[in-house]
Amino acid sequence: MRLGINLGYWGAGMDGDNLAVAQEADRLGYDVCWAAEAYGSDAPTVLSWVAAQTESIDVGSAIMQIPARQPAMTAMTAATLDSLSGGRFRLGLGVSGPQVSEGWYGVKFDKPLARTREYVEIVRRAMSRERLSYEGQHWTLPLPDGPGKPIKLTVHPQREHIPLYIAAIGPKNLEQTGEIADGALLIFPSAEHLEDTAVKYLRAGREKAGKTMEGFDVCPTLPLAVGDDIFGLADMFRPYTALYVGGMGSRKQNFYNQLAQRMGYEKEAVEIQDKYLSGDKNGAAAAVPHQLIDQTTLLGSVERIAERMQAYAAAGVTTLTLAPAGFTLDERITALRAGTDALERSGLA
Repeated sequence: MRLGINLGYWGAGMDGDNLAVAQEADRLGYDVCWAAEAYGSDAPTVLSWVAAQTESIDVGSAIMQIPARQPAMTAMTAATLDSLSGGRFRLGLGVSGPQVSEGWYGVKFDKPLARTREYVEIVRRAMSRERLSYEGQHWTLPLPDGPGKPIKLTVHPQREHIPLYIAAIGPKNLEQTGEIADGALLIFPSAEHLEDTAVKYLRAGREKAGKTMEGFDVCPTLPLAVGDDIFGLADMFRPYTALYVGGMGSRKQNFYNQLAQRMGYEKEAVEIQDKYLSGDKNGAAAAVPHQLIDQTTLLGSVERIAERMQAYAAAGVTTLTLAPAGFTLDERITALRAGTDALERSGLA
């Protein structure tokens, strides 16, 4: 099992620290550094900045949002980043959520599976440098009865095949991800529930495509905090968990809330959402069960984290992406190094 790091969003006043964390991860031999985007910092700019100041770590978008860009533009960006980084780019895609898609980008959040499938097909064709033409439900290239003609990408990516990941949560999306992608970006993963909430659907998609799980990258992100007080460490992530389970998306379309329910927290997920949407964010955080946090983060001593890593590897994880927590740069670096130590102690390195 390999290790990655997720820097999250930039522009919150910690950009210098984020770069230092990425550089330390590069020095420690981490496999990939991911950066996110929502409606603030964009991922490609951050990744080009990180790639220019690191040596061997891959850089990946987690995620580049599908409603934000035409697929050909995404292919251009991916090819450019791969070329500039010396073949170190990984393309992570996702549909975002209804509030961002429709409120920020003005793109209807309908038929997300079909849109994702078409988007991936176009991106792959464009990156392969074949003359681009496509007839689908959501995109037609070139436009009919106009001056457009099939053209091809002029930039040569460093590699013939840029790894393509999809952020997936729901069963149907997970199955399609297994079918059409090279890897899956997962959030709130519990080793105890990973087979039933994710891996079995990814496997079904691989089988539909005539493939096995061999070579497919199962890549969840887990917050990481090191120390002896497990309950105190878990409390650090109460607002984070409450935000996703309670406040992401709408009441009817909160994929994280649905995931928590599939993990057995039906009543708790409803309570968290009710409190959060009513404005009681502190109450929502207090309603998050300790066990839910403990199952979806890496908490405790290096030895305890090493045991949890073994459980994730046994559940099918191939790249474990860490989000080291801390109020200072030193604390985040310490957590980052603890991740490396835990992987070595686990025997999975």
